Amino acid sequence: MRGILGKKLGMTRFFDESGSPVVATVIEAGPCTVVQVKKRETDGYNAVQLGYIEQMEKRLTKPLIGHFKKAGVPGFRVLREIRDFEGEVKTGDTIQVDLFSEGDVVRVTGLSKGRGFTGVVKRHGFGGGPKSHGQSDRHRAPGSIGQSAYPKRVFKGLRMGGRMGNERTTVRNVRIVKIVPEKNLIFISGAVPGARNSLVEVYR
Repeated sequence: MRGILGKKLGMTRFFDESGSPVVATVIEAGPCTVVQVKKRETDGYNAVQLGYIEQMEKRLTKPLIGHFKKAGVPGFRVLREIRDFEGEVKTGDTIQVDLFSEGDVVRVTGLSKGRGFTGVVKRHGFGGGPKSHGQSDRHRAPGSIGQSAYPKRVFKGLRMGGRMGNERTTVRNVRIVKIVPEKNLIFISGAVPGARNSLVEVYR
C-alpha cells in the first residue's frame, strides 16, 4: 500500500484532450516526512508513520517533542500510520505526489462535513407527514416509532433525528485525472469527503 496526507482545496472543472468536461477535487498532497518506520520484529507490525504540516515546538506535548527529536525531524501537527507501505523508506525521507501517477485508482479518506443535529427528513430521507387536512406541525415529523401492547418499547437502531456528519468517511475507486508535481496538487475525479482545507488521506 502507498499513501500520502493532504489538504482538500475544493472542486473545479477542466476539459480533457477530447473536449469533455471533467469535474475533480483538488488536493494539495504533501510533502510528508517519514517520522518512524515500524518493523514486525520490534513493533509487531510493519508500518510507516508520516508527519504532515510542521508545528512549533511550544504547541507540542513533551512526549511528541521527544518522539520527533529521536527521529531527527521537525515537529508536525498531523501523524498518520500506513501499514505495509510499498517500497523502501527510512526516517527523514520525504513523500511527495510523484508517489502516484495519472490514471491511478485510489481511495480517499476524510472527515465528512458536520451537519449538527438534523431531523429524519434530512438525515434519512423521510417523506414527512401529510401536507393538508389540518396538519400544521407534522410536515417533517418522523411519525410512529413503536408498537402499542407488544413489545412496548422502541427497537435499538431505529432511524431518528440526531447528529449527522463529522464521521470518518472513505470513497473508493476514484481516479487521479491530473497531477501538478511542482505545486504538490492532485486532481481526483468526483467528490471526496470533507470541507475545504480539511485533512484527507489518499491511498493506493
